[in-house]
Amino acid sequence: MRLNSLTKSKGNLKNKKRVGRGNASGKGTYCGRGCKGQGQRKSSNVRPGFEGGQTSLIMRLPKLRGFTNPNKVTSQVVNLRDLVCFKDGDEVNVETLLKAKLIAKKAVPVKLLGIGKIEQKLTINLPKISKTAKDKIIAAGGKVL
Repeated sequence: MRLNSLTKSKGNLKNKKRVGRGNASGKGTYCGRGCKGQGQRKSSNVRPGFEGGQTSLIMRLPKLRGFTNPNKVTSQVVNLRDLVCFKDGDEVNVETLLKAKLIAKKAVPVKLLGIGKIEQKLTINLPKISKTAKDKIIAAGGKVL
């Protein structure tokens, strides 16, 4: 490959729009700047959202109040009714829930809630379990570690 043999790819070359070169060019007379005013002048660099001194839209709109906690931790929720895929005597932990596709990520904390019934005798080894879920598991003959 040589520098003199390099060519631009087809469709890459595009002519620059030439303004102010007569009305036949399609951009004559006002050259796309309109008629009179700040935008017609040579240095019409006004910031985005500027409305000529009128109170801008961004200032007229109501502001969002309140506070968003950057350290908020949201848990992945698993209910008792979701544990029907496990058999008697199985241990339920983060790895088995991930394998059963009941949770999406291993790194995000998991919480077991007590919605639904449970008939299997399961051994639950999770960091967060609600009180109702714990009671239902023990009533069914399971264990909570």
